[in-house]
Amino acid sequence: MRRLLRIVRQPFALPVLAGGWQRVVPVLLAIGTVCVLSGLTIIWAARLTVPYPVYVSELGAVGAPTAFPFKVALLLIAAGGFSVALASGHVRSSVRALNRWAPAASLGFAALCFVLASQVTCTAYCPVPLVDPASTLQDLVHTVSAVVGFAAACFAMLQVAFATGLPRVARISLASCVAVAVITIVGGMLALVHVATDIGAWLELVGTTVAIAWMAAYALALARTPAGDRGSLDAPELAETDSSDQEAIVG
Repeated sequence: MRRLLRIVRQPFALPVLAGGWQRVVPVLLAIGTVCVLSGLTIIWAARLTVPYPVYVSELGAVGAPTAFPFKVALLLIAAGGFSVALASGHVRSSVRALNRWAPAASLGFAALCFVLASQVTCTAYCPVPLVDPASTLQDLVHTVSAVVGFAAACFAMLQVAFATGLPRVARISLASCVAVAVITIVGGMLALVHVATDIGAWLELVGTTVAIAWMAAYALALARTPAGDRGSLDAPELAETDSSDQEAIVG
């Protein structure tokens, strides 16, 4: 049973898949980096065409001239997130509470949320769900998917912050997690109370930038990790489980 659990949690650790996985990882990381940075560039380019402060989601609002670029940007970010997630399935957190699942699962779930947010955009001017009487179910779906997606991405940052074998990206991950959480929470609160919304809009854009830039930094850090060292990024308890499995087989 423990052997089966290990296979489910780390399928690329199997010898039959390890060789092919090692060859495809650099390609996935390259694709992920290009996609997320391209998505970020499109978001900034779209934002700079708007002469007044707007929240990121407003760029994709129904009827907005930047709606199509916004959709493309989110899909690129989602594709990049999926690529990085597939390439980082071997990374585990060393903290038991954060090791219920791999950071790759958190990133993959965040990417799914961004796909939904790209297809279900908010209505004109993005009224705040449940607070603004003008808000609709469409606004609620978009906002929830975007917020949950960012939360999942932040959790992935926290998991990587305590991953073994990646000291540099671990420090960046912890700083990014705190920055994104604080910045987006403050920006969101300003939107809810309709106070200093211009500042809140810029804060949200900065938080989005930090989160996307972190994915690129994470991908680059993994790309610089020697192929032979990637297996050493597992959590200690997984290694112990594998050792006990081998002993059981020998016995």
